[in-house]
Amino acid sequence: MLEQENFSTCQFCSEVSKANGEDPIGTAATVDCWLVVEMAPPWTEKTFKEDLRIVPLLELFKQLFLKQGIAIRPILIAPDLEYSKPGSGRVIFYKRPQAQFAQFSKQEFVLPEADVPRLATAILRHLLKQPNELDSFQEFRQESGHIREILICTHGNVDVACSRFGYPIYKKLREDYAGEWNPEGSERRIDPLPELRVWRCSHFGGHKFAPTLIDLPDGRYWGHLEPEILDILIYRQGNLSKLRSHYRGWSGLYKHEQIAERSLWEKEGWDWLSRDISGRTRSKGLRGIKRYLYPLLKSIPLKRSRAFAELWTQDAEWAEVQIQCSHPERETQTVYDVRIEAFGQVTTAARSSKAGKNIELVTVPQYRVTHLSNRLQPL
Repeated sequence: MLEQENFSTCQFCSEVSKANGEDPIGTAATVDCWLVVEMAPPWTEKTFKEDLRIVPLLELFKQLFLKQGIAIRPILIAPDLEYSKPGSGRVIFYKRPQAQFAQFSKQEFVLPEADVPRLATAILRHLLKQPNELDSFQEFRQESGHIREILICTHGNVDVACSRFGYPIYKKLREDYAGEWNPEGSERRIDPLPELRVWRCSHFGGHKFAPTLIDLPDGRYWGHLEPEILDILIYRQGNLSKLRSHYRGWSGLYKHEQIAERSLWEKEGWDWLSRDISGRTRSKGLRGIKRYLYPLLKSIPLKRSRAFAELWTQDAEWAEVQIQCSHPERETQTVYDVRIEAFGQVTTAARSSKAGKNIELVTVPQYRVTHLSNRLQPL
């Protein structure tokens, strides 16, 4: 543990989090869709406030959530010497395919760079059930459903921890695991994965867990990454327990459901990743007005009401959740009943310190699974 007197000399939030053993599970954003757009950095605060390629999209993101409860995660990826084409841009769109699923469905387009904002707008308007303009972009569709995309946050303009710790992990993944790119002086692995691409990307939350990445199309978040666990993460072989302290959660679920899902993955093994699953939170231990408003918000038949209810009550003292795993060939599903309980707190830092200032500390609750049972029921 990092001693209290040393906090003031620590610059990076991720160093405090890691030294004090903060469990990253339950910190993945819950996502319905991903809009991944290729755009050269720097990605500054001004970029997101004034760039005409981005600003109009932000209003559409808001409309989608307010009108339909659709949570979209926008991410920028930096052009790559091997993957990218001069004068062209890339848009990758992921979407939940159904209620129970294992992977997000994928569409990828490579088109003239000037047309990228128009395509991104067409995708969002299609989700809003506005006139369909996507048909005019079909000639730019890419057959890339078989390609796994690893997105590593190196966005130092949001928090310096992401560039300080994210770039070395990006470099190792890019050079040792992906494609045929061989920069001068690097040592290639014997077995690079041709169906894997590794990208530098913009911020997606959780800089205190830097280096952090998203694995798509699964939609799983990882943090506090170390070189020695990359073989297990990328090849999906070996001792799962070595990944426990690096797993932030699956973006198909809410916070307490993510905590339950990790325990089930550990219980069921690597085969768990191929199973179609879904989850729901049945009840939570809350205080004050949240105790009364949470069940009321959940009873409203609007997706955005449930999303707000779950995000607003992440500080629950306990939660009862269900994870459903379907078995279509047997026309049954396994229902897992899981109880999550808070068992203490750790000191962490929400963000890295700025020049001349001490790092700001906060305490956050930690959770564990205290009960897990399962039963079979018809689909």
